[in-house]
Amino acid sequence: MSLLHFTERGAGPPLLLVHGLMVTGEMFGPFLEHFAARYRVIVPDLRGHGRSRELPPPYTVPQLASDLSDLLQHLHIDSTATLGYSQGGAIAQQLALDHPYRCSRLILACTYAFNMATVREQLEGRMAPLLLKVLSMKQFARIVFSRGLSELSTDRAEWLAGLMADQDRTLMMSAWKAAMSFDSRRRLAEIRCPTLVVAASNDRAVPLHHARMLVNGIAASRLIIVDNADHTLIWTHEEELARIVNDFLAHA
Repeated sequence: MSLLHFTERGAGPPLLLVHGLMVTGEMFGPFLEHFAARYRVIVPDLRGHGRSRELPPPYTVPQLASDLSDLLQHLHIDSTATLGYSQGGAIAQQLALDHPYRCSRLILACTYAFNMATVREQLEGRMAPLLLKVLSMKQFARIVFSRGLSELSTDRAEWLAGLMADQDRTLMMSAWKAAMSFDSRRRLAEIRCPTLVVAASNDRAVPLHHARMLVNGIAASRLIIVDNADHTLIWTHEEELARIVNDFLAHA
């Protein structure tokens, strides 16, 4: 069994951080110190991404969730709190659905149950693989930033663009197509663990209707909206997000 590459920091109850599409676990770098003092933080690179790019397809959400379960078994972690950000939230949902004993609490940040719910989303979902055929990963990153990541500082935007530019374009095309096929709407009621949905008020990449869909579908869930934030709130409002997550984990 081939395992995901991962980073581990801190000690205490386990906390699994699941990154988004076309980046790596390194996206949590500026956020990590907020949790390492309290938790045993596990940050994998998903199949096809970063240090796990040598793992073969498929890159479907069920496969990525199965990889996480295998990693937790390898680490002798029966159950963990799981935070999934953006596409990582879809994978976190799948982990809670397919391996419910693995997920004690769930934090779904800037994510969705179905990301092809509107005409705009369908067009963007179909356009991205076409753009990836003709653009470099860095050029593609600039388009992504212009569409919904405008709150980032120049230094942080260049750092994130570097993470994206370092990914394999062919693998990312496959991963994107697999991500766009994810649809958990009919299964949301099966998620039974305490769940926190965090959304950004100005998120154009994953608008608020996605967060409300999640909360309406997951019985043991509640929604917190971070004001004056967009899809980059993990880097622009990191202290506020850390406080929200810590409060939830302490009281859920």
